[in-house]
Amino acid sequence: MALGPRLDIRQTQSLVMTPQLQQAIKLLAASNLEIETFISEALEANPLLDTGGPADPGEPERIEIAAPAGEDATADQLMLAGGGEGDAPLDLAAVDRDFDTGDGAGPSMRDAEWGAAASGAGGDMGDTPDWEQLRAAEVTLTEHLEGQIGALASDPQTAFIARHIIGLLDEAGYLTTSLEEVADDLGVDFFDAKAALRLVQSLDPSGVGARNLAECIAIQAREADRYDPCMKALIDNLDLVARGEVERLKRLCRVDDEDFADMLRELRSYNPRPGLAFAPAETGTVVPDILLTANAAGGWDIAINEETLPKLIVNRGYYLELNRGATNKESQSWLKEKLADAHWLIRALDQRQKTILKTAAEIVKQQDGFFRRGVAELRPLTLREVAEQIGMHESTVSRVTSNKYLWCERGTFELKYFFTSGVASADGEGASSAAIKARIKALIDAETAKNILSDQQLAEMLQKEGFDLARRTVAKYREAIGLGSSASRYLATVRRAR
Repeated sequence: MALGPRLDIRQTQSLVMTPQLQQAIKLLAASNLEIETFISEALEANPLLDTGGPADPGEPERIEIAAPAGEDATADQLMLAGGGEGDAPLDLAAVDRDFDTGDGAGPSMRDAEWGAAASGAGGDMGDTPDWEQLRAAEVTLTEHLEGQIGALASDPQTAFIARHIIGLLDEAGYLTTSLEEVADDLGVDFFDAKAALRLVQSLDPSGVGARNLAECIAIQAREADRYDPCMKALIDNLDLVARGEVERLKRLCRVDDEDFADMLRELRSYNPRPGLAFAPAETGTVVPDILLTANAAGGWDIAINEETLPKLIVNRGYYLELNRGATNKESQSWLKEKLADAHWLIRALDQRQKTILKTAAEIVKQQDGFFRRGVAELRPLTLREVAEQIGMHESTVSRVTSNKYLWCERGTFELKYFFTSGVASADGEGASSAAIKARIKALIDAETAKNILSDQQLAEMLQKEGFDLARRTVAKYREAIGLGSSASRYLATVRRAR
């Protein structure tokens, strides 16, 4: 059989992501603020796009949707009842409410901004922001330290090495690079680098330039003239302090109960991260993408936050004017391309709103107890459960819930917050890890100095309440919410009593 080149025509089918499909996926994962930026760029690039109300003047901007009577409405039914309005609020099935619903009026953007400042566990909407935390530092740590070098350096070389070391400090004020590397980089003697480090460690704030936590605490203890052999032994065994091995520490330090309590009090007065006093404060605020309000019928209204999402329309008057002036094929082709792009973008944004509202409606329906009674009612929920209920792929739900925030009366929450793992409970439905953490915190907050609960006692108490938890699981949840062991809590209680 002879071999040779030839031409064949074959027909195959394959899945290809078009540029428009790729752009639609990016739009779905973007937040409202990112969409606002994208729309601004699109308005500059496409003269046929304009901002304003709905393209059809007869189409209402907002539709109140009532849940189907006599049955539990699904998210699909709610979307179908809306007649395809992308940004209309969805009214979930009404159930008995245990608190006053008010008049059901939607929140203003100012209320939403105050809600964004509330804590993730549902802060008080009347709390005022901490202006001290919002103010960024005027002087950086590097500037503060370099300003002290000139008066303390013994010679120009030491000052040069010290300034180089200051530039290597991290945000907390620690030196993460070894002195050998510093000496090699600068081509200086190791002892000169060590002398420069001692100079840096003598600067204010006390503790900067340390290479680990023990050295940072030791520098501050020397500054306070408290670095005696007993304190040195305590600082050298910070791991035992963290584990709460009090008796072993007292033997190592050779002190009695009173002296040991005084040493612990002194130890806790030191700053483990002195450089953070000069770190700029995080001043970013979270603007919610979705607004959830209770209505007078006892259900929920869900709406896209339109104050950060301008509507797009096609400027048909300008299109007709340009069309009359398009006398050649290139102009007509360009105009048709811009018109198609404008229509596609409007459809893509409308579909994005529908998908977000559809997903948010199912999340609110699944987590109805949380919105009515708090975190204790947060139930386990997975992306797959929501995807199956709304008839979409799990990856789509993941994109929808990324970087999206929901505002409600309890505060502002990321949509990912409502997807939590769970543990078995007596009622068979399970309980979310967030609800378990809230219950553990409540039990620990209620304990007294004479009744400090161990992890085993907490596990037994939770088992009586119907939660099947082991001691190690309780310890893991306790550490995740930043609560110390029973020994450390006991020491803290004793210290407060004194």
